[in-house]
Amino acid sequence: MPVNSLQNPRVKYISRLYRPRFGKKEGKFVIEGSLMVSEALQYNWPAEQIVCTPAWLESPRGRLVQGLANAAGIELVRVSQEVFEKLSATETPQGVLAVLKRCEKELDQLAFENPTLVVLVDGVQDPGNVGTIIRSADAAGAQGVILLKGTADLYNPKTLRATMGSLFHIPVIEAGSIVEAQRFAKTAGLRLVAGSPSAKQTIISCDLKAPAIIAVGSESGGCSEELLSICDHVVKIPMPGLAESLNAAVAVSIILYEAVRQRFLSL
Repeated sequence: MPVNSLQNPRVKYISRLYRPRFGKKEGKFVIEGSLMVSEALQYNWPAEQIVCTPAWLESPRGRLVQGLANAAGIELVRVSQEVFEKLSATETPQGVLAVLKRCEKELDQLAFENPTLVVLVDGVQDPGNVGTIIRSADAAGAQGVILLKGTADLYNPKTLRATMGSLFHIPVIEAGSIVEAQRFAKTAGLRLVAGSPSAKQTIISCDLKAPAIIAVGSESGGCSEELLSICDHVVKIPMPGLAESLNAAVAVSIILYEAVRQRFLSL
């Protein structure tokens, strides 16, 4: 029988995991949706349990996920539609969520993996933008994403949804300060390249074939002056139209793909 009480201890515990402090304390987070859950399992992300409705479990994706969960020894819990709707953080719940363990990675670990392309996010506050940046970094073949203090929470449900599963493909590290990021850049032998509408150099004229960190700043103010002052290159995206600026996620995606273009052309 599916769980049908909102007072069930398991249901109450999962509800609390959405709270940032409690989730951090427990070292866990919640993801929702068929794609996210199946991606997490396929890439062997540590999962504690999967919660779903009986109807979802009978769907083709449900049967696939059930097989993956059984093979990995992950508990699968059925709940009523009413209970699931109360647990869900989305307007149109798909009928499945998973409780995952947080896999915290340190900058030093990433440095010793000899990365050649990393994204640094400085104060982007919109969760959807942060998730999209992670997704773009993954698509461009970056080896990591660094989130500086003041950036939207990685484990915000909107951030997680916007990654579309890329969180499980690429290391995302929450760093404390620009000083830490600068130390990482030196250790890993990476140049710092930041985007700014007021820069004189364009992304096309900047050599992005060499190992680099691509930095993106907040939606309103861009990269901080502290960050810009330590960058090896500050570049702008040519904008022949009338728009004053680009969305932060769009801007960093364009710079990333200029790096991809240059690197593929050099092969």
